Amino acid sequence: FWLKSSRSFPEPRVLAHRTAMADAGAPKLAVVRQILGRTGSRGGVIQVKVEFTAEENPELKGRSLVRNVKGPVRQGDILALLETEREARRLR
Repeated sequence: FWLKSSRSFPEPRVLAHRTAMADAGAPKLAVVRQILGRTGSRGGVIQVKVEFTAEENPELKGRSLVRNVKGPVRQGDILALLETEREARRLR
């Protein structure tokens, strides 16, 4: 039998317009341009090169980073990155 929680969960917020996503805490969208290879002790992480999109964040337009992604990813996928300053170490 399941215990009912007395804790209430907040309703999900819906953003009114796209300019609300421009704040510093919002995720930045980046397109996967190249799959560089697998890394990690068991190969569960994929190293990719991403390029930031211009419409969401014009200050990062054209900038590319190498990132590690856990889970399935392929070329052309769009990632929502919370951290845009850190770059992954290259594969050896």
